[in-house]
Amino acid sequence: MASPKNKYLKPFKNIFILILVVFAVWMLFFDANSWLIHHELNTEIEDLENEKDYYKKEIAKDKKDLKKISSEEGLERFAREEYYMKRENEEIYIIEYEDSLKTKKDE
Repeated sequence: MASPKNKYLKPFKNIFILILVVFAVWMLFFDANSWLIHHELNTEIEDLENEKDYYKKEIAKDKKDLKKISSEEGLERFAREEYYMKRENEEIYIIEYEDSLKTKKDE
């Protein structure tokens, strides 16, 4: 009577099945083109494509902003809002609200 151990090892006594198993294990894990490396590379490609989409959106936004300030009025508005520039004989008042002021407990 065959022991249960021999029942599971019987297919591995065939040299062709043994070679096929060794070949499959080699291709999945150890080869330069293994499944693990392909999985890593596919993940990296996906990350890079997401990053590419993000930068394309940022470029579109920056182009829109550049188009806004390319005109004389846009440039003046930008200079006034961002750098608080003013014309000659003009005064600028900056109004700050309580919730925008820094207090000692905020620092």
